[in-house]
Amino acid sequence: MARILAIDYGAKRCGIAVTDESKIIASGLTTVDTKELLGWLQDYVVSEEVELFVVGEPKRMHGEASESEKLIQPFLEKLSKILPDIPVKRIDERFTSKMAFDTMIASGISKKKRRDKKLVDQISATIILQDYLYNL
Repeated sequence: MARILAIDYGAKRCGIAVTDESKIIASGLTTVDTKELLGWLQDYVVSEEVELFVVGEPKRMHGEASESEKLIQPFLEKLSKILPDIPVKRIDERFTSKMAFDTMIASGISKKKRRDKKLVDQISATIILQDYLYNL
C-alpha cells in the first residue's frame, strides 16, 4: 500500500513526514536541505510507494498567501514535472512551527534539542500531515 508524504517547505531546509502504509499514523521522517529536496524525493519514491504529496501552504493571519509562497510555487512546478504521477495537496500551515515547539515542550524535550530547527521542521511536517489525515 502507498504512503502519503508531507513537506514543510523552507528556504534552507524542509521537514518531511510520512504515513504508515495504512495511512493511519503520521510520523516525522527526516529533514532535507531544500537544495537537495527534489533529488531526495525522487530517490524516496523508488524505495517507497507514495500516492500523494501534502505540502504546507503558508498563509498570513487574514488568509492571504505569505511571502514564502513565492519560494514554494517554483518547487511545486518542478515537482509536477519530475514526478507527474503523484498528486499534490496543499494544507494551511499557519501556526505549525508554534505547535511543533509547544509539542516539544510538552514532550519533555530538552532546551538544547528544542533549539534544533531540523527537529522543529520535522514536527511541523508531521502536524501538516496529521491535519490532512484528520480532514479526510
